[in-house]
Amino acid sequence: MRRPVARKLAVLAVSAALVSVGAAAPPAAQSDPVEKVPEAVGYGGAVASVDPDASAAGIEVLRNGGNAVDAAVATAAALGVTEPYSAGIGGGGYFVYYDAKSRTVHTIDGRETAPLTAGKDLFLEDGKPIPFADAVSSGLSVGTPGTPATWQTALDKWGNKRLGSLLRPAERLARDGFTVDGTFRSQTAANETRFRYFPDTAKLFLPGGQLPVVGSTFKNPDLARTYAELGREGVGALYRGGLARDIVDTVNKPPVDPDSGWNARPGELSEKDLAAYRAKLQAPTRTSYRGLGVYSIAPSSSGGTTVGEALNILENTDLSKASEVRYLHRFIEASRIAFADRGRWVGDPAAEDVPTKELLSQRFADSRACLVQDDAVLTSPLAPGDPRNPAPCASGGTAAPTTYEGENTTHLTAADKWGNVVAYTLTIEQTGGSGMTVPGRGFLLNNELTDFSFAPANPAVHDPNLPGPGKRPRSSIAPTIVLDRHDKPVVALGSPGGATIITTVLQTLTGFLDRHLPLVDAIAAPRASQRNAAQTELEPALYNSELRKQLADIGHSFKENPEIGAATGVQRLPGGKWLAAAETVRRGGGSAMVVHPAR
Repeated sequence: MRRPVARKLAVLAVSAALVSVGAAAPPAAQSDPVEKVPEAVGYGGAVASVDPDASAAGIEVLRNGGNAVDAAVATAAALGVTEPYSAGIGGGGYFVYYDAKSRTVHTIDGRETAPLTAGKDLFLEDGKPIPFADAVSSGLSVGTPGTPATWQTALDKWGNKRLGSLLRPAERLARDGFTVDGTFRSQTAANETRFRYFPDTAKLFLPGGQLPVVGSTFKNPDLARTYAELGREGVGALYRGGLARDIVDTVNKPPVDPDSGWNARPGELSEKDLAAYRAKLQAPTRTSYRGLGVYSIAPSSSGGTTVGEALNILENTDLSKASEVRYLHRFIEASRIAFADRGRWVGDPAAEDVPTKELLSQRFADSRACLVQDDAVLTSPLAPGDPRNPAPCASGGTAAPTTYEGENTTHLTAADKWGNVVAYTLTIEQTGGSGMTVPGRGFLLNNELTDFSFAPANPAVHDPNLPGPGKRPRSSIAPTIVLDRHDKPVVALGSPGGATIITTVLQTLTGFLDRHLPLVDAIAAPRASQRNAAQTELEPALYNSELRKQLADIGHSFKENPEIGAATGVQRLPGGKWLAAAETVRRGGGSAMVVHPAR
């Protein structure tokens, strides 16, 4: 079993100091399991992910002359093996790339899409939303995967290596196996009941009908063969031909155990839907914060606009000098406001009129920031403002609650010796996705379409996130790259966690940029998450602290969340060095590696 590096989270947002450890990265091998280390400093490039075998795959590529894009693809493919409940070729994601030569940021929207036949009633029966759990483990929840197209698009534009060579570490890992740890077993256990609905899923993830044993070797030969096929034939093999037909058949005729009693509703995915899919190259969002440029992903994800608006709301507050109580209060209220505006205005811009520029304007943020008082708490659900016609302290409509979004995903960050950087968040939605494994192919299909609103949260408020033909469901993914005044990278980071991604990225950024925490400590700091809800979620270290009592005295209401997010990041250091950072505890700890550790 891989042992996570033990580390105690501080009660306050300031974490205990960590001794920097450089982590060399030999290629993953069953005879020599790679140890998890949450921080590494050195030269030649860096990779940070939740898994040491995946980070090692990226480092292997960097050592062989690949760049950050190549390393990100190799790491993502390996995560599809070792973190199959969070990511894989059956899902999608968002890719943010900094090009060192031109000093510019580019992004790819690789979000899954609804079938071309989908309408607003996709999740309605007799005019009412079907139960969420029924929708998840069904063909209705599956969107056209975007991950393979994202990889090829990134490689075509910015990569140095061919896809086939980048898939080989993951293919080897799937064929030879990896060591099961406690996180993999616990995630399997949490999904055991629904995995047993689907014989192919049960056969793969419940070997011999039992939960995988910690310390055992888990192999996925079907996925190894699928990766080999994609390496030979290109990702077009997933969007046309036999593999595409296998995906369509699985979605439209869910392979359910007839004795399970589970009613897996069929989907309406077609080969035409897969053939029509394209990953979208688009401009990033940009926000100026403390004189720095903060770049992220634009809609269909709400991550860039919502983090950006919250930062703009916080711009005129000196968080570096604020007390812990005032810092957290201001952070919570900025999140609350930004989520209120997100719910009203952000959806797929191909189908909705999304005022991205206006949402990110400082004028709009200032009109909303005046709602925040240090001795009072706003009430949720808070009504949205109108970014096209901002009025100080005024709302632009009727309040609507934030709809549910699954909390699993995975994030990786990579940098290379040339100074290129990638922040990439990929997902199959909730842990285990739809629960359906494509027979003989070794990967789970997503349940991303449940990120749509099944029905408007408030019938009186326009909901831009209802299903539609070919539409991309709104996401909260927020891979972020921060540049200095000379357009050189300062830090890049991101996190899984559904809608908590936004608050995790926001809190980590402000912890690093404003509170001056080392990156690994900003990642480790106990988290809060306010998403325009009656109660703010707190991790145990904050929930059981004096800070909670002080915030409650102002008027805040809280509930406990055992774990929020699981971030990774890289930081550019002087002299051509990189610092990679990952979680110390969450999800069993993350894995930070560099090509040549500093001595």
